[in-house]
Amino acid sequence: MSENLPDSLIPYDEIVQEALRAVVGRVLRQIESAGALPGTHHFYITFKTQAVGVDIPERLIERFPDEMTIVIQHRYWDLKVEEAKFSVGLSFNQVPSMLNIPFSAITGFHDPAVNFELRFQANDAEEEPHHDAAENDEPIAKSEDGSNVVAVDFKRKK
Repeated sequence: MSENLPDSLIPYDEIVQEALRAVVGRVLRQIESAGALPGTHHFYITFKTQAVGVDIPERLIERFPDEMTIVIQHRYWDLKVEEAKFSVGLSFNQVPSMLNIPFSAITGFHDPAVNFELRFQANDAEEEPHHDAAENDEPIAKSEDGSNVVAVDFKRKK
């Protein structure tokens, strides 16, 4: 039935992706303003390391040439949130590093404390993204109860 629908001249998928990435920005702004994470909240943020505007140390790009996940929990500093990106200090193998990440590079956001998750389309990716486990913080046991997951996976007709 949907095969007979015309291609949309309105880029709904891009608009939704942008709006959901704004959720990540708003959450990070609240943390920046408060100066700390409330309660047991913490974030796994997955992003494309080669995306335009990503500025991370070369050693991390070599180790994670496509995608990596960072954890904002106990050991982070200098969280700064701007309109289109955020920056944060994290330590990898005892080496402090500053990361600058545009919201457009983010492919996933997860707060295990409340089992909330957002997933984004990776630009120019045809398959499900794969990434190594986060290495800048201790692994967190995952809840086995239900989750609040918002997955956006629009496929555009060409």
